[in-house]
Amino acid sequence: MALGQIDHLVVSSATLSEGVACLEDLLGVPMAGGGEHPLMGTHNALWSLGPSTYLEVIAINPDAPDPGRARWFDLDYFTGPARLTNWVVRVPDLTQALHRAPDGTGDVLSLERGSYAWDMAIPSDGRLPFSGCAPGLLHWKGAQPAPDLPDLGLRLAALEVTHPEAEALSVALAPLVADRRLSVHSGAPGVSAWLDTPHGLVELP
Repeated sequence: MALGQIDHLVVSSATLSEGVACLEDLLGVPMAGGGEHPLMGTHNALWSLGPSTYLEVIAINPDAPDPGRARWFDLDYFTGPARLTNWVVRVPDLTQALHRAPDGTGDVLSLERGSYAWDMAIPSDGRLPFSGCAPGLLHWKGAQPAPDLPDLGLRLAALEVTHPEAEALSVALAPLVADRRLSVHSGAPGVSAWLDTPHGLVELP
C-alpha cells in the first residue's frame, strides 16, 4: 500500500480570532482561507505551506449548534493560548490505512466544507491515540485546499513528534506515513513544527 504524506498541521485555539491573530503576528502574513464544519461545530482559517500542505487554526464555532458528539482534535477540552496540537496525514486508501493504524484512530465520517469533501477517521471521544501525538487520517474526495491558497512563501521545514513511547509510536507510523520532514523522539507528549517564512525560520507555538 502506498504510504501517506503530511497533509496539514492543526493549531487549536479558544477562539478563531485569537488563533488567527497569533499566527498572523508570528508568520508575518495574513490568513488566506477557511470556513465552517457543520458536522463538528467548528470553523477554521488556513495558510498555504506549499502545493500540497497547509496550516490550519481551528476553534469551536460559537454560532454553530452542538454537534451531538465529541469534536475532533479534543477541542471540547481545549484551554490556554493557541498552539500546535495535532497533525493530519493524507492517505490514498483510508480503509486500508485504518487496518494498520493504532487502535482508537477513529471511525470514518464523510465531511464537507464549501467545495471540499473528504473522508476522515475521527475518534468517538475526539482524542487521537498516543495522547494526541498520532496523526488524524483522511482521504480527499477531490481537490485539497492547499493548491487553492495563495503562496505567501511559507513552507514546513520539520515536524517533530515526541512521546514517552517513541519507539512504539514510530512502529505505529511506519505503515502509515513516509515524509522526510517528520521525526519522532522520546519525551513528553507533544508536536512541534518549524516553518520557513519570508522572515526566517519560525517555530509554531
